[in-house]
Amino acid sequence: MPGRRATLAALGGTLLAGRAAAQAFPDRPIRIVAPYAAGGQSDTVIRLLAPKMSEFLGQPLVIENRTGAGGSIGAGVVAQAPPDGYTLLFESFAFLVVPFIVKGLTFSYETAFAPVGQAVALPYVLVVRKDFPASDLAGFVAHARAHPGVSYGTPGIGTPGHLAGALLESRAGIRLEHVPYRGGAESARDLAAGSIDAAIGTANTFGPLVQDGRIRGIALTSAERRGSLSGLPTIAESGFPGFDITSWNGLFAPSGTPAPVLARLEAALAHATGDAETRQRLALTGNEAVTESAAAFAARIRRERPVVRQIVEQTGIRAD
Repeated sequence: MPGRRATLAALGGTLLAGRAAAQAFPDRPIRIVAPYAAGGQSDTVIRLLAPKMSEFLGQPLVIENRTGAGGSIGAGVVAQAPPDGYTLLFESFAFLVVPFIVKGLTFSYETAFAPVGQAVALPYVLVVRKDFPASDLAGFVAHARAHPGVSYGTPGIGTPGHLAGALLESRAGIRLEHVPYRGGAESARDLAAGSIDAAIGTANTFGPLVQDGRIRGIALTSAERRGSLSGLPTIAESGFPGFDITSWNGLFAPSGTPAPVLARLEAALAHATGDAETRQRLALTGNEAVTESAAAFAARIRRERPVVRQIVEQTGIRAD
């Protein structure tokens, strides 16, 4: 059966060629798309990781900021790139949110990407203006029940802060007024000035204001106490068990990227997040370096996606 032999031989040759290419990976610079503005959370983290990843891979990493549509423009660039490991996506928790609030996407976040690994975890915190008439979560909820429409700022629609506020509304049976900002710094400024009642954002953003007494920390949105404000209780331990909204950043490749290439990229990321000096620099920006495997990161995404979907459906969150 010459035809079958020829087909098998061709297939074998293709597999060998793919394996050889993977073993040679990388032999040129790697582009990493950060789908948010320069200087923001995702951009800052990947630029701190890049030197050690480049050291491990023996090739430079080129960071490209492609902003817009909640990160979906940059994600779309990577979704349509060849699955060879030379174009990657460095995303945030918004990776889970955008598919449910942005209409007209031309790709599926669920099927277009292969998780390479989680890089950092980023705790969020509920804070209030310094003269707010409550000093703990029970008092905050009681005040919100008595005065519907307590305002809270977040870094924007669909961010972890927005999801945490919406989830707290649902779990506590209260009505809050969401005030979306273009970033955490703007909400922090207005909260310190007393222009809004509360805010939910990163511990890194609000930590200095809490420590200076310009605002008051109430509770962490993560499942356990962590980060620079770990002295605060969690919402989960303050009457709402199971409450957990923790932001993260992670690295993704296009689906179909060869397993050996994914493994090498995973090892490069672990090399960076495991480096003591890099971990210290990340900590200074409010991030906790994570060294979990790609499989663990994929499991986290599978676990968190239905939770995000449920919150969006229950609260009606939509992008502008």
